[in-house]
Amino acid sequence: MNKFIDILHSQPRTIITLLLALIIGGIYSYITLPKESNPDIDIPVFYVSVPQPGISSQDSERLILRPLENKLKGMDGLKQIQSIGAEDYGAVILEFDIKINNEKTLADIRSKISEVESELPDEAKEPKVVEINFALIPSIIVTVSGNVPERTLNKYANNLQDEIEELDSVLSADLAGARDEMVEVIIDTSKLESYNLTALELINAINQNNKVVSAGAVESENGKFSIKVPGLFKTIQDVYSIPVKRNGDIIITLGEVAEIKRTYADQNDFSKFNGKQAISIEVVKRLGVNIIENNKNVRLVVDNYTKDWPDVIEVDYSFDQSTNIFEVLKSLEAAILTAVVLVMITVIAVLGVGPALLVGIGIPITFTISFLIVNLLGMTVNIMVLFGLVLTVAILLLTELIGVVLREARRLGVIDLLDLLGILPILVILVAARRPWAAAGIVDGAELVLSMAFTLQLLLAWTTVHDALV
Repeated sequence: MNKFIDILHSQPRTIITLLLALIIGGIYSYITLPKESNPDIDIPVFYVSVPQPGISSQDSERLILRPLENKLKGMDGLKQIQSIGAEDYGAVILEFDIKINNEKTLADIRSKISEVESELPDEAKEPKVVEINFALIPSIIVTVSGNVPERTLNKYANNLQDEIEELDSVLSADLAGARDEMVEVIIDTSKLESYNLTALELINAINQNNKVVSAGAVESENGKFSIKVPGLFKTIQDVYSIPVKRNGDIIITLGEVAEIKRTYADQNDFSKFNGKQAISIEVVKRLGVNIIENNKNVRLVVDNYTKDWPDVIEVDYSFDQSTNIFEVLKSLEAAILTAVVLVMITVIAVLGVGPALLVGIGIPITFTISFLIVNLLGMTVNIMVLFGLVLTVAILLLTELIGVVLREARRLGVIDLLDLLGILPILVILVAARRPWAAAGIVDGAELVLSMAFTLQLLLAWTTVHDALV
């Protein structure tokens, strides 16, 4: 190790040039690295839900959950299975070992569910499998509210949703609190009797319409052309004109035996903002996209699109996760500045101003190089990485002080004892800092950056120790 240090000392220009290049690359990486709130961690937890309107919790357990449990409980790597039986649906939560391949496991779960679908009630809807991923949590929520009719509020919210989804950085923008529009048909039983109609004939007439019917193709010397019969409803008048029965030359339409009106489906979810009824647009960014830039662009698009809206319609923002990133970045910068000041005060008191400047710049240089390596590895700056860097500040502070202590010990002639006492706290802190990640069973970018920054700073500290001993 000493020979390696001596080689570095013999090439000062090369080392300085390399160091400047690393610093410039680190600063560029810090500016351009994608920043996001939650890391893209493959969490081995899956949620399987089977809706069935009208089913009780007891029947849900017997008819839905039991067949699912019997089919899924034998899967490889399964640690725990939890079932939830409630009115109108049944759900199963599957927790697997951390070492599994999530994509393969997801495919296996869907295959198992396909095999058990024949055992589920005929009234049950198609099972849905959801993979838990914290990176797909909405990065910002846009709310549209106002004292206007529901149809007007839905129109403005839907138009704004389409505008947000056009952004390249946006993965999805889902509406919450908005009801689906539908056409309600209220049958007049007295008219059915007068026209000698049954409810079944009426239902069959409706079900056989609103479809695209292929009518084959026509071949000619100019080519082959496909023909289709247009049958989709475009206006509410098309619904009125549905033929129900023919009596001689008279065609009885749906509008003659029923009242038809536009309405909304039953409310499945609710959205309120500051106590007012609202429609929320939950914006989810794409993986690896800078959350700060994404949320900034979303706000810019929304502000530009809504500037001509009526004053009675209000647009607000909530749950902006980019603010958390700013807070952690400020905390990291404050911790680095504090560490540099403490180290420089200590070194100035022992060695003077010159060595203090050399030792003090080691901490920001280490973090700069860490961001460069994070960029080269294709990682992103998220809460876990920043948390690891904040933890590293204490280790960097200690390694810088070790060099100062050893140099003073060299002057006092007690280097052997203080060498052992000085290195031991570093090992204790390193083990303590790694314990949370080991306990969680998750290896993430924070541990990588923690170890990486410690290794770089340990090299700088060893250089200081070398100078103290030689």
